[in-house]
Amino acid sequence: MLPEGVSFFGQGLDPRFANSMQLITGALPAQYGLRVAGVLDMETKSGLAPGGAVEMRGGSYGTINPSFQYGGSGAGYDYYVSADNLQSSHGIDAVTEKYNQLHDDTNQSHGFVYLDKAIDAASKLAFVGGTFAGQFQIPNNPGQIPAFGPPAGFAPIAGLTNYDSSTLAEHQVEGSSFGALSYLRTEQDFDFQVSAFSKYSTVHFHPDALGDIFFNGIAEDALRQSLANGVQADGSYNLGADHTMRAGLYLQGERASADTNSSVLPIAACAGAEAPSTGCPVTGIAAFGSTPSSIVQDQAKTGWLYSAYLQDEWKALPDLTVNFGARFDVVNEYTMDNQLSPRLNTVWKPLDGTTVHAGYANYLTPPPFELVATQSLAATVGTSATCAPNCLNSPVKSERSHVFDVGIEQEILPGLKVGIDAFYKYARNLLDEGQFGAPVILTPFNYHAGFNKGIEISTSYDRGNFSSYANLQIGEEKAEGVTSAQFNFGSTPANGCPLSDLDFAATHLVNTDHSQLSTASAGVSYNWSSTKLSADLVAGSGLRTQNRGDCFNEGTVPSYVQINLGVAHTFDFPYAGPIELRLDLVNLTDEVYLIRSGSGVGVFASAYGPRRSIFTSVRKEF
Repeated sequence: MLPEGVSFFGQGLDPRFANSMQLITGALPAQYGLRVAGVLDMETKSGLAPGGAVEMRGGSYGTINPSFQYGGSGAGYDYYVSADNLQSSHGIDAVTEKYNQLHDDTNQSHGFVYLDKAIDAASKLAFVGGTFAGQFQIPNNPGQIPAFGPPAGFAPIAGLTNYDSSTLAEHQVEGSSFGALSYLRTEQDFDFQVSAFSKYSTVHFHPDALGDIFFNGIAEDALRQSLANGVQADGSYNLGADHTMRAGLYLQGERASADTNSSVLPIAACAGAEAPSTGCPVTGIAAFGSTPSSIVQDQAKTGWLYSAYLQDEWKALPDLTVNFGARFDVVNEYTMDNQLSPRLNTVWKPLDGTTVHAGYANYLTPPPFELVATQSLAATVGTSATCAPNCLNSPVKSERSHVFDVGIEQEILPGLKVGIDAFYKYARNLLDEGQFGAPVILTPFNYHAGFNKGIEISTSYDRGNFSSYANLQIGEEKAEGVTSAQFNFGSTPANGCPLSDLDFAATHLVNTDHSQLSTASAGVSYNWSSTKLSADLVAGSGLRTQNRGDCFNEGTVPSYVQINLGVAHTFDFPYAGPIELRLDLVNLTDEVYLIRSGSGVGVFASAYGPRRSIFTSVRKEF
């Protein structure tokens, strides 16, 4: 299990190295713990199928994406390596509906290596390692009105009287490197693996030194770093034909640091008859000085995670399997928590082609240690970055939840499967994350309690050269009472709501910002000789937002549908051999749609879906 590390825009793992990939959700068995929103189970490519490939992909937004991969065996070793580089003028989600964004270039690179060595017929050593480096310009939204700036009677900042938001120059640098060395051994009835792992990751937000003060009242240079090391051991033992015992241990130590250097304006005067705000002590609105000052705050902390689990996979009946067990987790980070978490899952196959499953899981989920920052808020009082009148900052806590999941999958006809699954989650100290302020770094916080419930319907059909799938989820997540990092939330009524965000959340069930009532996806593909045709779509009812007059996340952005097409053909050239050419069309109808509006709670910037774009690639295997 790889530590998460700090990241935001970057994708630390490139999928080219994966031989297979499976997303595991629902009521997870005892072997999975800690961060359990979902488990991405990946098997890497290896040298067992010798050979490699080079590929050049490019197209819209000046995209250039060369890649290389190769695997082989020799002298008892099995190896695989891959590398790629991506350059584009469309690095992150667009902040306007225009096709081209201002200041949105990116450069990203990945590297990956797998190596194993057979020791004898029953054991081997294996190593996986990877690296990622990414630079992202933060796109600009023209025509924004500065919220701060030189007031009447005060000299302008550095001689400026205004600032054009289209010329802002914010950017973010991200990187990570990881490695894991494992010893694996297989006996007749006993298998085990012991791994040592390490991961270093970093995110560095560079502000626009003057522009961010004009628009946000603060220009914050923010650096987050994480170094996580640990060991993991897992084993299984067959106790006859009906029982398979599994057990494991996990230990992780992480050193996380958060360093900030913030330029702010001092409050020079208070005037007017407004409610207390921006640091004015009684009533009044603030006027700010013209000379920025710096607030430097650095922090670092070491945290520990300890876990152990034991579970039994019991073949209770020929058509009924019961997996029951428990795990014990200890968190010693910014919070001190522990919990014994029981798990129970059953799979029943009463008829050929019919599978029924049901499960319960108790989870302890610590807040993401690498994202928690505890800088002093008192240092900002009396400045344009003040937390006043709300400086409440209760510590972030671990989430404790109960998850129930039940479903059935039925094969209707040969190749045609239909499934339906219902889920319910209740959580105390429900964890959520939001982007509060200009640094594009997520901040975790807690709701007092919350629930997530819904239903999923899935279908798939595979017959000969034709395959298709369709999925639909309907669900909602609601919560109440913000109980940590409260200073990020409004404490005075705004947006036409009679209550502040904090007061409304304290007395109402509110929608979490990332919840969407309905989400759908579908796709088809057909292999015709040396040609593969494909089409897919994604659709949704829209994430949460706050329109004028709405309270805490009461509105939604408009619904959307995005259709993509693809065609690939393999040509057999003389001397050169087979070469694959591919053409992909993203957003066929060029639908302009919002992913998020920038007005919801914990959502600082707007984001639009991709416009119609075309990409081509040339791939040569050898």
